[in-house]
Amino acid sequence: MSSEVAARRDAKKLVRSPSGLRMVPEHRAFGSPFGLEEPQWVPDKECPRCMQCDTKFDFLTRKHHCRRCGKCFCDKCCSQKVALPRMCFVDPVRQCGPCALVSHREAEFYDKQLRVLLRGATFLVTFGNSEKSETMVCRLSNNQRYLLLDGDSHHEIDFAHISTVQILTEGFPPGGGNARATGMSLQYTVPGVEGVTQLKLTAGEDASANRRQATAWLVAMHKAAKLLYESRDQ
Repeated sequence: MSSEVAARRDAKKLVRSPSGLRMVPEHRAFGSPFGLEEPQWVPDKECPRCMQCDTKFDFLTRKHHCRRCGKCFCDKCCSQKVALPRMCFVDPVRQCGPCALVSHREAEFYDKQLRVLLRGATFLVTFGNSEKSETMVCRLSNNQRYLLLDGDSHHEIDFAHISTVQILTEGFPPGGGNARATGMSLQYTVPGVEGVTQLKLTAGEDASANRRQATAWLVAMHKAAKLLYESRDQ
């Protein structure tokens, strides 16, 4: 991929919306598949009372709109300002209590797991029903749009075209606990190609730092898939 194309994919612009400043992709087609659209605000005339505690709005009790759900609340029910990277806001924005809880939970993905995906990890990669595997570094592109696989060959998978993500596990550790992640099976579609394509990622068998990095990448990828499904269901 040329540097010009890469720059075009990663280009961003600053825009102002009623909810605040947003740093969005310059080309909408290259937006993050984890993103959420800004909600339409409930019109002021349709919410004479707080939509959570039912307090009546007046000169002293002002109404505020949650930037995540667009509903109307009093200051008490919508006082938290929380980061909302899924809508590309530059600064933390006002959110109601339930939405703030969701945004706080998502913060772990953006603060930790997204960095793991961008850094990448090494896997044995098998395409389709092939019996041959290739050692490749798998990582998420900077604009979060593509899964990049680099080894003797290079492949790019549009993250938005991934239809199924399944974590492959084995056994249970001594003393109980969760099964150990050993790999991942992906199904995705390719424009112009009928049916789905399958891809299998397998972590190395050693207990080295590479194996730990691969396991962390698999966990982060599983979380990313959940956000992807949520974005589709919006």
